[in-house]
Amino acid sequence: MKVSVDEVMAAVANETSENLLVGLKDDGIVSIEQAVQSACGRVAPNWPLDRSIAVNPWWGWIDQPMRVASATMDRLIGSRFTMPLDWYVTEYRQGRVNEQALSHVLSDSGLGLNVSELVQASQRENSATPLPIFFVDMIDANRDLQHQPACRDVVIHAIGQHCASWFDRGQARWKSTPETSLYAAWREIALHDNGPSLFTGIEGIAERIAALPTTHEELIRLACEKLKLQTREYESYFSALLFNVNGWASWCAYLNWQAQLEGQTDNHLSQLLAITLAWEWVLADSPKHRDLVETWYAKRLLATTSPHDFLQHAKQKDLAWIWQEALERSWQLHVNDGLNKGLNKRLTKDLNHVNGRDAASPLVSRPALQAVFCIDVRSERIRRALETCEPSISTHGFAGFFGLPIDYLPFAGAVARPQLPGLLAPTMRVVAKHGSSRDSERLLKKRRLRLGMMQAWDRFRTSASSGFGFVETTGLSYALKLLKSSLDRQMVAVADGAGLHPSERAEIRPVLENVDLHHIVDLAANVLTAMSITSGFAPLVLLVGHGSQSANNPHAAGLDCGACCGQSGEVNARVLAELLNRDEVRLGLQRKGIDIPVDTCFIAGLHLTSTDELNLFDIPDRLAHSATLQQARAWLSQASQMVRAERAPTLGLTEIAPSRLLNTLRHKANDWSQVRPEWALANNAAFIAAPRQRTKHMNLDGRSFLNDYNHHEDSDHRVLEQILTAPVVVAHWINMQYFASTVDNRRWGSGNKVLHNVVGGNIGVFEGNGGDLRIGLPMQSLHDGQQWVHTPLRLSVWLEAPRAAIAEIVHKHEKLSQLVNGGWLHLFCIEPASDEIFRYVRHTATENHWVPELV
Repeated sequence: MKVSVDEVMAAVANETSENLLVGLKDDGIVSIEQAVQSACGRVAPNWPLDRSIAVNPWWGWIDQPMRVASATMDRLIGSRFTMPLDWYVTEYRQGRVNEQALSHVLSDSGLGLNVSELVQASQRENSATPLPIFFVDMIDANRDLQHQPACRDVVIHAIGQHCASWFDRGQARWKSTPETSLYAAWREIALHDNGPSLFTGIEGIAERIAALPTTHEELIRLACEKLKLQTREYESYFSALLFNVNGWASWCAYLNWQAQLEGQTDNHLSQLLAITLAWEWVLADSPKHRDLVETWYAKRLLATTSPHDFLQHAKQKDLAWIWQEALERSWQLHVNDGLNKGLNKRLTKDLNHVNGRDAASPLVSRPALQAVFCIDVRSERIRRALETCEPSISTHGFAGFFGLPIDYLPFAGAVARPQLPGLLAPTMRVVAKHGSSRDSERLLKKRRLRLGMMQAWDRFRTSASSGFGFVETTGLSYALKLLKSSLDRQMVAVADGAGLHPSERAEIRPVLENVDLHHIVDLAANVLTAMSITSGFAPLVLLVGHGSQSANNPHAAGLDCGACCGQSGEVNARVLAELLNRDEVRLGLQRKGIDIPVDTCFIAGLHLTSTDELNLFDIPDRLAHSATLQQARAWLSQASQMVRAERAPTLGLTEIAPSRLLNTLRHKANDWSQVRPEWALANNAAFIAAPRQRTKHMNLDGRSFLNDYNHHEDSDHRVLEQILTAPVVVAHWINMQYFASTVDNRRWGSGNKVLHNVVGGNIGVFEGNGGDLRIGLPMQSLHDGQQWVHTPLRLSVWLEAPRAAIAEIVHKHEKLSQLVNGGWLHLFCIEPASDEIFRYVRHTATENHWVPELV
């Protein structure tokens, strides 16, 4: 049966209107102050480059269902949360959308459409022109943009240059911004700047800025009056203004996030709002634009308060959500099939019964080796490879900061950096030390002298007075240095090693300071319990953090461990291994029922994800030449080789012999011109918290976060609650950063990394020489030049635990409940009593229930 697009649109009209109007009801805003607070709360924070972590850029919208938030953002700034319809059709035709899943989603939608009707309707995508919310867009709509710069670009560039100067963290040699406030400094500088008038052809901009109020609070109040904003427009208009400069808004939100962790507040975001509002007022106040102002008032009001116009094209966006759901269910069907095969419970019960063990606890002999990795999706491959090398090896997944709430002060450093998730604040300090106090002091002076000389040379090299002469006199030698960097296959030393010789770096140890034994024992017990490792310890237990290596890469920290605030997990692994090897700590653990055998040794390691090398640290003398350690090294080397071979096709290295892959990847990681040192967490899609037996046979292709969890050892469900409120949320942030950067890279990604320029030392990057700060992932982290490497799927979370316990935890935590009930992630239960898989669904506005999942 053939149907027209209009007929299909009519079929979805009722459901679409009902869904989208939810977000357009009266929000109860009664004052400008409330609206400012609400709009500022919509902006998610963005961490600086040196401690980069993935963030859901839509975190401020999770109080609304994701589809409603998508429709609202589409209306306000023209950004949707889905891919174009033709992309979904291509996925379907290439077999990545399962026919069963698509039919099921269509049936659930109640729209009465079959697959062929959906495909036909999706081949004709209508793109409506959004109504102009900003006055600057009204100007550009009546401007010859082929021969004149867009006013919007001029305004954003001016805001970006001011913010880059104000927030600079030492990159600029000269700081001209007055030490007042963000808004006051902008006004003071802008009233002397005739550049915007020159570029736009709009006279008197500087003079009108000079007449603006001196405080940002007064500016916001008067601008609302001058621009004739109605109360019901406040929040929408303010939100749109902030998202128009979302990069700088996100930086301001980060400053406020950090202030709140310390029990303080920060108002940079409201000051930024005042600056964007001031530009609207200044442009609308021009005599040249009087005829446009009245027309803009009417259209702006319709755009910010009425659903009429955007509902006309949002109906087709609803089709995109049907495709999106079907794509996600196709992946879920694949995982469900594997999970159902994961544990032969009857065989386990029989074996346990024969050996006199509790039937609920699987039979496990003492493993030859235990290795605990971060739950990062890149660890899934290395765990699978290591288990293939030797069946008696037991691997585990745990958050990469290893449960240590620490910050770390590098050797001879002045500022400590956090080594834990951005959601948390550190409560303990780890300091790098070298040998005895005398040796440490001697090396500290040497390093500070070396670093001082390096900084002085850098200042001379980049200063305005010597820059041109420097190039003339040293250009040839720097050409040789550039050539050497291109050919050198040795790994570049990390920042912590700058100013230190390799032998000196090898002698430095991270040491936990000023924590008494009682707290250390409690911490160790909590960590081991959360890892589900409280008995059956192997002779050798590896605690393996992860980090990456790349050259000339401002986003390098984004390739490291997100659980360690964009650092490698080396420090955390080394500290925990040292604690667990202490006799007094083991004695304290024994009193708590955790008996670690005398012959068990904990060793810290680091998985270098760019090359898949596995390095070990702080080897005790008694193990240095033992057969146990030699065998462990052989297994690690073999597993690394297997993972490199598995990753080679996605890196375009299929022609490279396996024996040459390591050197090739080392060169790739050290190549200053390399835009794709690794794919990091691209294509992440799942989070699974269950015993390893459930997933051990599965090849999850590096797409799943794996958190080991045994509900039998968690009678009060405290560990389950920790998993749902911490690792799941972190994984969701990672997942949504990749998702958002893919569906709309212009708004939520950072564009072309070849064009990036670092801003303010480590604040972020410009794409080019100015404009808005770019957040999210560059295209090169998502696309290989021909096709998307990342498929945007919302995170699917599987937990092997009783349904009642999961539901209780979800109801208890507001943010978690919003994520689940708003469709920001999918939640599944593997019911331990029956091995059945259930999906958590919203039944009514106040009730939820579990439904059996498709298998």
